Amino acid sequence: MEVKTSLLDNMIGVGDMVLLEPLTEDSFIENLRNRFDHNEIYTYIGSVVISMNPYRSLPIFTPEKVEEYRNRNFYELSPHIYALADEAYRSLRDQDKDQCILITGESGAGKTEASKLVMSYVAAVCGKGQEVNKVKEQLLQSNPVLEAFGNAKTVRNDNSSRFGKYMDIEFDFKGDPVGGVISNYLLEKSRVVKQPRGERNFHIFYQLLSGASDDTLRKLKLDRDFSKYNYLSLDSANVNGLDDAANFRTVRNAMQIVGFMEDEVQSVLELVAAVLKLGNIEFKPESRSNGYDESRVKDKNDLKEMCELLGIEQSVLERAFSYRTVEAKLEKVSTTLNVSQAYYARDALAKNLYSRLFSWLVTRINESIKAQSKTRHKVMGVLDIYGFEIFEDNSFEQFIINYCNEKLQQIFIELTLREEQEEYIREDIEWTNIEYFNNAVICDLIENNQNGILAMLDEECLRPGTVTDITFLDKLNTVCAEHQHFESRLSKNSKFLTDHSLPHSCFRIQHYAGKVLYRVEGFMDKNNDLLYRDLSQAMYKANHKLIKQLFPEGNPAKVNLKRPPTAGFQFKHSVGTLMRNLQTKNPNYIRCVKPNDKKAPRIFTDSLVRHQVAYLGLMENVRVRRAGYAYRQAYEPCLERYKMLCKQTWPHWKGPTREGVEVLMADLQVSTEEFAYGNSKIFIRNPRTLFSLEEKRRGCLENLAALIQKIYRGWKCRTHFLLLKRSQVVVAAWYRRYAQQKKYTQIKSATIMVQSYSRGWKARKILRELKHQKRCEEAATTIAAYWHGTQARRELKRLKKEARRRHAVAVIWAYWLGLKVRREYRKFFRANAGRKIYSFIMQRLMQKYFLGLKRDLPSMSPIGGSWPTRPYRFLDTAHTELRSIFHHWRCKKYRSRFTDERKAVFEEKLQASEIFKDKKALYPSSVGQPFRGDYLEISKNPKYQKLSSAMDEKVLLADMVNKINRANGKGTARIFLLTKNNFVLADQKTGQVKASVPLPDLASISVSTQNDGFFALKLKEGSAGATKGDFLLSSEHLIEIITKLRRTGATAVNHNHLDIDISDEFLVQFKQDKVCVKFVQGAPKNGNGASCKRKNNRLLEVSVPSTA
Repeated sequence: MEVKTSLLDNMIGVGDMVLLEPLTEDSFIENLRNRFDHNEIYTYIGSVVISMNPYRSLPIFTPEKVEEYRNRNFYELSPHIYALADEAYRSLRDQDKDQCILITGESGAGKTEASKLVMSYVAAVCGKGQEVNKVKEQLLQSNPVLEAFGNAKTVRNDNSSRFGKYMDIEFDFKGDPVGGVISNYLLEKSRVVKQPRGERNFHIFYQLLSGASDDTLRKLKLDRDFSKYNYLSLDSANVNGLDDAANFRTVRNAMQIVGFMEDEVQSVLELVAAVLKLGNIEFKPESRSNGYDESRVKDKNDLKEMCELLGIEQSVLERAFSYRTVEAKLEKVSTTLNVSQAYYARDALAKNLYSRLFSWLVTRINESIKAQSKTRHKVMGVLDIYGFEIFEDNSFEQFIINYCNEKLQQIFIELTLREEQEEYIREDIEWTNIEYFNNAVICDLIENNQNGILAMLDEECLRPGTVTDITFLDKLNTVCAEHQHFESRLSKNSKFLTDHSLPHSCFRIQHYAGKVLYRVEGFMDKNNDLLYRDLSQAMYKANHKLIKQLFPEGNPAKVNLKRPPTAGFQFKHSVGTLMRNLQTKNPNYIRCVKPNDKKAPRIFTDSLVRHQVAYLGLMENVRVRRAGYAYRQAYEPCLERYKMLCKQTWPHWKGPTREGVEVLMADLQVSTEEFAYGNSKIFIRNPRTLFSLEEKRRGCLENLAALIQKIYRGWKCRTHFLLLKRSQVVVAAWYRRYAQQKKYTQIKSATIMVQSYSRGWKARKILRELKHQKRCEEAATTIAAYWHGTQARRELKRLKKEARRRHAVAVIWAYWLGLKVRREYRKFFRANAGRKIYSFIMQRLMQKYFLGLKRDLPSMSPIGGSWPTRPYRFLDTAHTELRSIFHHWRCKKYRSRFTDERKAVFEEKLQASEIFKDKKALYPSSVGQPFRGDYLEISKNPKYQKLSSAMDEKVLLADMVNKINRANGKGTARIFLLTKNNFVLADQKTGQVKASVPLPDLASISVSTQNDGFFALKLKEGSAGATKGDFLLSSEHLIEIITKLRRTGATAVNHNHLDIDISDEFLVQFKQDKVCVKFVQGAPKNGNGASCKRKNNRLLEVSVPSTA
C-alpha cells in the first residue's frame, strides 16, 4: 500500500477548497458531491474542516486512525477531523496557546457527533494514569447526561441538540486533562409544553418511562403509557434506532461516573416526573358574583401526586394557579386568573422548572469536573452551537439563534483575517488588504444599546401601558426604517409597501446568509418569560431541597420587586461573554453540512447543500484565503517532494533548504509573480502552478520507477545466472555419483538373479521327485476306496428293490379293500355325493387355510421375507398370488406414511442403487447410511457464516472433500457445496470461494469399481470453467455426492442425465494436459484407506486396500 506524505497524494476531487480551480459555487458543490460519493466526508478550506454527515458508520474512526493522525502535519494526510483535533491539541501542549474549536451547522448536520469525536481523540492521545483516566471519563460521560436532558427528536434529526454548549477543557503543563467547565445557551424550553408535528419532547421523559424499573415508576407515581401525559407527543414517541430503555441505563451510569449522589439522581427524576404530572393538570371556568371569571382545577389527582412528589401543600399550589398577586411599593393587589391565564401559568411553571433543572445539572456537572488546583491551566474550548436557521415560520428563537450566528461569523472573519495577516508578517510577505463583507452593520442593527432591535424589545417589555407585538413592530418601523438591512411592509420606506411577500405582521432582516422573515407574534411573551411570583413562592415552600435551590426568588425574606432581566438581554450578555472568551483563544473551525433531509446515506441534495454553503459563508471563507497566496508549504517538505524535478537537487541537496527551493524554482522556470519566499515557507499564488508542479512530479516518478525496475531486473538476471552456474556443477557431481551407484546396483541384481534361478531349479527337481512318490501312495488308497464303494452300492440297490416290492403289495391290497367297501356302500349314496363331499372337504380345507393365514400373518415391514408355508399342494397358485397381493398392499400402506422429504431420500437411495449396485464395491456399505446432505451445518455454524451469506441459492449438500493435486497426488481440504444450479469449492479455513461451476457445464463423472472415495468431475469443452481443467476429488460420502449431482444436474440441463463412467482407469483433463488415473489393489499404508501417488506426468496411481 502506498504511504501518503501529502494531502495531494491520490486526492479525490480537491481536498482543500483553496486549491479549487475554477472557484465557483457550482464547482464548490460538485467537489463536495464527488468526495461525498467516494466516502470522503471531510474537506479543508485552509485550516477549516467541512464535515458532511454520512448518516452511516464509516471505518475512519478506529484506534488505528487515531494513531495514524497522531503527531502528523495538518496537510500531511487526507482531510479528517482528527487532523484538526491533533493540530489544536499540539498547539496547546507544545506552544502554550489556548485553543477553541467552533462547531456550527444546522440541525442534523452532525455537530454533536463532531464534538464527541474531538473529545474522544483528545482523550485518546493525551497522557494516561488513574487520575487522568478518571477526569477523561467524567468529561466524556457528561455528554450522555446533557444529551438526555437537552436533546430531542426533530423532523431534521433524531438526536438534535436543543441548546448551545461550550465546554472549556483544562490541561496541565504536560497536556493531561485536569478538569473542565461547561456553559449552556438558550435551552429550547418551549418544547417542554408543546412540540411540532413529527417531533418529540426531550429524551429524558421517554427514557424514564421506558427504562425505569416498575418500583422506580411506582415511587414516582408514573405509568409507562406515553398516551397518559399531555406534554408527550404520540405520533413520534417511538423512534427507529433509539432504544430509550438502554439509553436510560446509560444515563444512570453516566451520572454515577460524573459524581451524582443517589439522592441527587432521585431528586432529578422526581422533578422530571413532576413536569409530566404538571402537564396533566387541567382547569375549568367558574363565575364569581362580581362578574369576573376565575379558574379551578378539574381533576385534583395529578395535582395531589405532584404535590406529594415535591413536598408542597396542595392548597398553596392550587391557589397559585387561581390567583396572581401584584406588589407595588407597599401595596399588594390580588387578581383572579381565568382559564387561559391559568394554562399560561401552568406552562410557564413547567418551562421554568425544566429550564432551571437543566441549568442546575450543568452547574452540578461543573462542580464534579472542575480542576482541583487553583493554578492557571491551558484551555481548549469546544463550542457546539446551533447553526443559522431559516424556517417557513421564524419567531423569537430563530431571531436569537441567527443573532448568535452573526456574531460567530463576525469573529470568524476577523480571526481568519488576523491569522492570515500574522502569518504574512511572520514570513515577511507583503500584506494586501482583502475586500470582504463586514456583517458588523447587521450585528449593530440587533444589539445596539440605543436603537438596536433587542434594546427596543426590552424597552417595549418594560414600558407601562398597553404593549403588544404590534406596538413593538411599529416601533421598529419607526426607528429602523432607513436601515439598509431591515425591511417591513409598514415602514416609512416606500419600496416595501407593495411587497406582497412581506406580511403586515412581519419584518425581514438581510443577514449575511440571506434574508429571513420573522413573525413578531410571541416576541413580547418569549422575551418577558414571566413566572408569576405566587408560583415562585409556592415552589420555595416545598420540602424538596432541590426545588428551593431552583427558585431562590420565592424566599419571602428576599423579596425583590425589581423586574427580572429579559431573555433577550440574558442571551445578549451570554453571547458577549462567549465572544470575549473566543477572542482570547486560537480558533479552529468545523463547518457541519447535512447532505439531505431524509437522514439517509448516499443521497446528496444539491439545493440543500447550496443553501448551507451560503449561510455558513464557506465561499466567503475560500475567497478570503485565496485573496493573497492560495498555497504555502515549509521549505523542507517542499524540497523533499519536488527535488527530483531538478538535477542539482536530486537525489540529495547539501545546502540550506531555502537555497535548494530557490534553485529548484529557477530550474523549473516558474514565473516570479506566481510565488514568494517567506522566512520558513514558500507561498504559491495560483493553484494552477501547484497542479503543474504535481503533474511534472508524477511524470518524473514514472521515469524513476522505470529506472529502478531496469536496475533491479539486471541484478536479478545476473544473480539467477550465477545461481544456475553453481547449480550445474553440483548437478553434474551428483549425477556421476548416481550413475556409478546405479551400475553397481545393476551388477548386484544380476548376480542375485542368477543365484536365485540356480537354487530354484534344484528345489523344483527335488519337489517333483517327492510329488511322484506321494502320488503312487495315494493311487493305491484311491483304488481300494472305489472298490469298497462299488460293493456297498450293489448291496444298497438290492435292499431298495426288495423294499419297493413289499410296498407295492401293500398298496394293491389297500386299493382292493377300498373297492370292496365302495361296492358295499354304493347303494346308500346318491350319484353326486362324491362331488359334494369333495366340495365340502375343499371348502373346509380353504376355510382352515385362510383362518390359519389370518393368524400367522407376517410383519408389515416391506422388507420382511417371511410367509406361512402352504399346507396343501393344490393351493400352490393361490398361495403365491396371496403372498404377492399382501406384499403390494403392505408396501402401499408403508408408502402412504411417507413425507415428501423422506420420499426424496428413498428416491435418492433407489437412484444410487440403479447407478452403483453390483458396479461399485463401496456401494453396499453406504446402503444403511442415511443421506444427510448438509454435513457441515453451514447455516448454523458461525465459522461458515460469510460463506453461507455468499450463497444466493439453497445449499442441497455441504461436505468436506479433498482436491487431488496433480503434481504430487496429495489432497487439499475443500468445502464442497451443491446448489440447484451450481457446485462450489471453497477454502476450508477462510471460506473463500475457489471455484463455482454451473451444473450445465458438467459433462460426466468418473469413478472406479473399487472400495474408494475418488471421483472426477469432467467439464464440457468450451465452457467457462473448462480453462482450469477437471476436478479430481475424494470424499467419504461419494455415493451421496454423485447421486445428488446426477439428480440436480438432470434438472439443470433439462432432464439429460449425467454420464456416470465406472471404470478402474479413466482420463482427467488438468488445464492443457490429460492425465490417466489408474486404480490398483494393494496393502494400506499407515492404516489409511486409498492413497494417490504420482507415477509420471501422465499417470496418477490410486492404491486401494483389498476387501478380502
